[in-house]
Amino acid sequence: MTTRKYKELVEQRTRQTLQKWSEQPDVEEKEIYRFLHNLKGTAGTVGIHLVEEYAGSTLLYFSDESYKNWTEAEWGDYLYPLLGLFDEQLMNGAIPVPGLQAAMLSDGKKQYEILLIDDDVELVAFLRESLEKQSYFVSIALSAERGLKIFYETKPDMILLDILLPDQSGIDVLKQIIGKAKKERIPIIIVSGEHSKDVQMYAYSLGVMDYIPKPVDIDLFLVLIKNRFELKLEWQKSIIVDELTGAFNRKYFNQTMKQLISDFRRTERTFSLALMDLDYFKHVNDSYGHLVGDEVLQTFSELVLKSIRVEDTFCRYGGEEFALFMPNTDAASAMLVIERIQQQFSLKEFWAKNERFNVSFSAGITEVTESHLNADKLIDEADQALYASKHAGRNQTTLYDEHLPAGKLESVLNVIIVDDDPLIRRIVTHQFQAWEPESIAKVKVSSYSNGPQFLQSDWYAPEEKFIILLDGIMPELDGLEVLERIRGSYPEVNILVIMLTGRNDQRDIIHALQMGADDYVIKPFHLPELLIRIERLAHRFLF
Repeated sequence: MTTRKYKELVEQRTRQTLQKWSEQPDVEEKEIYRFLHNLKGTAGTVGIHLVEEYAGSTLLYFSDESYKNWTEAEWGDYLYPLLGLFDEQLMNGAIPVPGLQAAMLSDGKKQYEILLIDDDVELVAFLRESLEKQSYFVSIALSAERGLKIFYETKPDMILLDILLPDQSGIDVLKQIIGKAKKERIPIIIVSGEHSKDVQMYAYSLGVMDYIPKPVDIDLFLVLIKNRFELKLEWQKSIIVDELTGAFNRKYFNQTMKQLISDFRRTERTFSLALMDLDYFKHVNDSYGHLVGDEVLQTFSELVLKSIRVEDTFCRYGGEEFALFMPNTDAASAMLVIERIQQQFSLKEFWAKNERFNVSFSAGITEVTESHLNADKLIDEADQALYASKHAGRNQTTLYDEHLPAGKLESVLNVIIVDDDPLIRRIVTHQFQAWEPESIAKVKVSSYSNGPQFLQSDWYAPEEKFIILLDGIMPELDGLEVLERIRGSYPEVNILVIMLTGRNDQRDIIHALQMGADDYVIKPFHLPELLIRIERLAHRFLF
């Protein structure tokens, strides 16, 4: 659907609404407010900025809590000028809605993710806006508990941490994460109104990279952040070993794959690739804590490293997924090696919270052939075999063959839009139906026009994952009330919520985050921004 088509739909709906109201004796003020509120968000989203600006400024004259009745003579002075703005916008040319591919940075560089742990409402919003203008992605935590959760689930590229937090000291948070942050090369910067020399010295002694006093000089702050990421990039270029597990990292994986394929072309020396993924590892982290999860990863790696040959290469592929290259080894022989490791690891006992537990892993194996000399193809084959093992019951190994189902069958993501604006629902649904994010096999999209309709529907399934786009202002049931019911009735682990809000009051935004929203986007929003946020959130809990 083209941008012009969206513009025409907005204009058509506006004309229909004003025509309908002109035939009524009067219109309630709160109804006018909702009309302008929705028009401001929709017009801005599709690029009709003259209409967006006029609707936003006119909105100030109305209240969503007033029951006053307005006659056409009264409301017409405010609303009829909108119709002329559509023609003017058309003459000037509407700004196109960027396509899905625009969600990536234009220069192809990595978009760094920053975790901001601070309960200073105005500063949080200001820093996020300033950083995201520089193409960083910012996750917000208003408490230590939330910050720790996001840190362990997402592994951000940098952490900005306040000393004074509502539930525990930032120093206590620092002590809990500094060891892992150092191993993962994650810079931590303290941003605090606590200026005492003793506190700063103590923070530096624990391992923070910088200590920035409040109030923040935003120009110096942004230059510092850029400088630290450039330094981080140099670190990453020089590192090939994952310090937590002792396995080689993804960079070395890529180098090894390239070398072995080149060697096969030259000498026809075969090799096998095994991908291994720990079963129900998220359950381990959720039940026993991330430190115990790290212990499991380290124990697994130690076992594999003791069980393989000198010429084999063991890599941490990502999270709890590992890869093993076995030169001069066909797939059948490789399977014997993996199954032996599988048996030994499943017998390892771990102890946490006064109980013993075991962990297993699933694996998939493929072998290089003359017809399959593409690195992505080999990884995809091993991946398909791995997920066949998962679906067959886990704790087993599968050899790739062409009859295996393609794709990661578990990676189904439900995207639900709850918004009383039908055009917003239509635009967002249309875009997400064409969305094909990396590593997600299927996206299911549905929409609801109000909170009660959504809550009363049969939308939830315990085995599936959901990202809900929830409008903040809706009739019958406010978005915050819907959020409260979601968080009170369903497990948080399966559901992520993004608030779509036209409210500029930062207190409302912070309130939503405190109630359990995972992120927010202010209307009018740009679809690429929304897609970036959803893809990041999806990977936070799907993989």
